[in-house]
Amino acid sequence: QVQLVESGGGLVQAGGSLRLSCAASGRTFSNYAMGWFRQAPGKEREFVAAITWSGGITYYADSVKGRFTISRDNAKNTVYLQMNSLKPEDTAVYYCAATSLRSYSGNAYYTRENYDNWGQGTQVTVSS
Repeated sequence: QVQLVESGGGLVQAGGSLRLSCAASGRTFSNYAMGWFRQAPGKEREFVAAITWSGGITYYADSVKGRFTISRDNAKNTVYLQMNSLKPEDTAVYYCAATSLRSYSGNAYYTRENYDNWGQGTQVTVSS
């Protein structure tokens, strides 16, 4: 198991930026692919972005492509989500997740059921 703690959420105006961090502890961080998901009130938890264990490949939901960037620092056991050009519809609780799954096509990283370690979430609110 790996323990995950998110930080960096908050209130921002539309068009602004936030950087989320997720600190990992426990098992070897570099063994895990990492993902970010979000859940808005009354909606299902949805995929936002993912990054492979080495950081060499990244994946994004269409709704955030070009605005959000996922990255990781294996030396610091941390994954980041840089969010730019934020919109009110980005308002949600953002969750960090880890999976030991190796998905060579990347398709598995879009599915929340494939992640077995989750953080507690951090609230992001974008005002119009």
